[in-house]
Amino acid sequence: MVLTDEDKARVRAAWVVVNKNAEIYGAETLSRLFIAYPAAKTYFHHFDLSPGSSDLKSHGKKVIDALTEAVNNLDDVPGAFSHLSDIHAHKLRVDPVNFKLLGHCLEVTIAAHNGGPLKPDVILALDKFLAQVAKVLVSQYR
Repeated sequence: MVLTDEDKARVRAAWVVVNKNAEIYGAETLSRLFIAYPAAKTYFHHFDLSPGSSDLKSHGKKVIDALTEAVNNLDDVPGAFSHLSDIHAHKLRVDPVNFKLLGHCLEVTIAAHNGGPLKPDVILALDKFLAQVAKVLVSQYR
């Protein structure tokens, strides 16, 4: 899916609040992922996965910071994520489906902090962006 200029503007606008609250959004997104998809916990056996734990806050912030890098490079997401793609494919061997699931959990987190459902054009833009990120992250699996 190609991000139009309007999509990019919507993603950047939605991301302002996410970036300002990276630790909160990241930890909540991971908590949602682990509750809804317990198999994703497999990669975090050494973490305290209880909601609000310092491990979730720390790693959640890393996730949001990485996505912020992608938002800052919407014209070259593959370039921004090439290192992470390699690590997740070859070193961590994360099941590729988890990237898409994480994206869905992030959208729910954003909506929850937004007071309810997001506008359809924002959801579509975020869907396209997160699908592009997931596609880049799994590109090294081939």
